[in-house]
Amino acid sequence: MAEPREGTLDDETIATRIAAEIPAWRYEDGWIRRTYKTASWKSTLMVINTVGHLAEAAWHHPDLTASYAWVEVRLMNHAAKGITDKDFALARKIEEVVSWQPGLEGQGLEGTPTDARFAYVKYEK
Repeated sequence: MAEPREGTLDDETIATRIAAEIPAWRYEDGWIRRTYKTASWKSTLMVINTVGHLAEAAWHHPDLTASYAWVEVRLMNHAAKGITDKDFALARKIEEVVSWQPGLEGQGLEGTPTDARFAYVKYEK
């Protein structure tokens, strides 16, 4: 007997939760999405690897599109064929890790230098 599919969220719930939980993300074409701007191909690969690690650890796999200076992450529960709580949980973790700016925490980690040679993610201000 097949396991029941996980419940998907309706469009209104998705919009409300995006605004409250992950405001830099958007809902479009059945996916919750976020584009991260990076400083270079090296930074793009680091974001991809970070997302990949988090997704594999969570056993929930996003679709990714990348170019030289950006990565788009798209989440949708493939098994449920829609957006579920799992998508929001993974999006929150991705946002937390990729957007982390240690220099703002004042705990001894200075973060990446402003020198363009060492630039990483282009953080939104």
